[in-house]
Amino acid sequence: MADQRSARAERSSTGTKKTPPARKGPEHAARAACRSLEALISHPAEGVSAIRRSDDGWAVVVDVLEVPRIPDTTSLLASYEVRLDRACELLEYTRVRRYRRGAADE
Repeated sequence: MADQRSARAERSSTGTKKTPPARKGPEHAARAACRSLEALISHPAEGVSAIRRSDDGWAVVVDVLEVPRIPDTTSLLASYEVRLDRACELLEYTRVRRYRRGAADE
């Protein structure tokens, strides 16, 4: 019995066990959308307000600080819809909304 346990331990420590390739989930898509958008428009991303899987990849809504102001509640933000393919490469982006930080949704 001890021999069986040591044989199993040796097999598992040699790396013969195959792990499935990592899937690119919503967290990866959100990070990729933020990075790509920041690089293109040179405004910092504030966060992700929506994400959904589509037939050809991902659609991510990224909120961006466009015009910082003092006080901060008067800063202008914008929401961009960023479309990514299945490999999380940028396909397109569109600004869908612009608003003051302190403004409530209608």
